[in-house]
Amino acid sequence: MALKIRLARGGAKKRPFYRIVVAEASAPRDGRFVERLGSYNPMLKAGHSERLVLDQTRAQYWMSKGAKPTLRVHKMMTALGMLAAPEIREQPKKSAPGKKRLEREAEAAAPEGGAPAEEAQAEAPVEEAPAEETPAEAPVEEAPTEEAPAEEKPADESAEEESASDDSKTE
Repeated sequence: MALKIRLARGGAKKRPFYRIVVAEASAPRDGRFVERLGSYNPMLKAGHSERLVLDQTRAQYWMSKGAKPTLRVHKMMTALGMLAAPEIREQPKKSAPGKKRLEREAEAAAPEGGAPAEEAQAEAPVEEAPAEETPAEAPVEEAPTEEAPAEEKPADESAEEESASDDSKTE
C-alpha cells in the first residue's frame, strides 16, 4: 500500500479549496483517503493564517510510516519548515542521457581536450622553424602572390558586369 500526502480539490467552480490528505497512490484525486491532515485555500492572501493549515505531528507520523508528499505538498511543508527544499531538476531523469551516450561524449571530449595541448606544442616548433630557415619562407610567400591575381580576375569581371548592369538601368 503506497501512501501519498497530496491535495484533494474541493470548492466551487473558479473557487478552489484543497484538503491535504493521506491517500493511497491508486485512489482518485478527490476520492477515498485515509486521513485528512489540513487544508489549503489559494483564494486567501499569502500572509493569511488560514491559507495553509496542516497538522504537522500527523504529517510527520505518516511520513515515518512511508507516506511520500507530492511535489506541491512538499513545497508547502518546506515553507512551514518541516522539510528541506525538494530537488527540482531542469532535465527529467527519463530524458537524461544514458550510460553509453555519456561514455561516447567523454571519449569524444578526451581527444578534443588533448588536441589543443598537442596543437600548442606543434605550434611552438613551427614558429621557431621559420626563424631559422628564411629560404623556406620565400617560396611560401610567392605561392599566395600567384594566387592573388587569379582571384582578382573574377572580381574584375564582376565589376565589369556591375557597370554594364548600371548602364542598362540608366537606359
